[in-house]
Amino acid sequence: MVASAVFVYAIVAIGGYLLGSIPFGILVARYAGLGDLRKIGSGNIGATNVLRTGNKTAAFLTLIGDGGKGTLAVLIGQAIGGDTAAVVGAAAAFLGHLYPVWLRFNGGKGVATFLGINLGLCFPAGLAACLSWLVVAFLTRYSSLSALTAAALAPVFLALAGERTAAQTVAVLTILVFIRHAANIKRLIAGTESKIGADKSEPPVP
Repeated sequence: MVASAVFVYAIVAIGGYLLGSIPFGILVARYAGLGDLRKIGSGNIGATNVLRTGNKTAAFLTLIGDGGKGTLAVLIGQAIGGDTAAVVGAAAAFLGHLYPVWLRFNGGKGVATFLGINLGLCFPAGLAACLSWLVVAFLTRYSSLSALTAAALAPVFLALAGERTAAQTVAVLTILVFIRHAANIKRLIAGTESKIGADKSEPPVP
């Protein structure tokens, strides 16, 4: 029984990682004729950087793809092995986006995938996290601040919904979100962070 459970979790983890590692931003940008996304704007592979190209449709498709793969990884894990497998799939998909094997483990910041994961783990709590992103984005126009706020609140929403294991897992993922946004945090403190739609020529990240 233990061996079979470990096998299920291993399959979910591998599948979740591979699903999470699909670089939708790069694929959508390439298909839309926007070039190599890693050489545009901040060099990030997420929807925010796609938006810097001015192509809102491509940015929306990237957002759906990156968020959807997180949700799908959770749902597949849930279907195969229950709640524990669901959080395994969630963590694996998130790590896949941050460290994709196809891009030499140099991925994105994971915000859309993070929110998608939360929607899959508990839709009401995930929706609350998405709404918190939207509210902060509307009030401040800082994508990074919106992401950090949503990430910080996500485990709280899950805990309030009674999803203790999911909340603990997401709390760890939240730490990774903050680590990936270290440069953004410094710019926010310095008052030099670019706002949504205000800068399409941000230099690539080294």
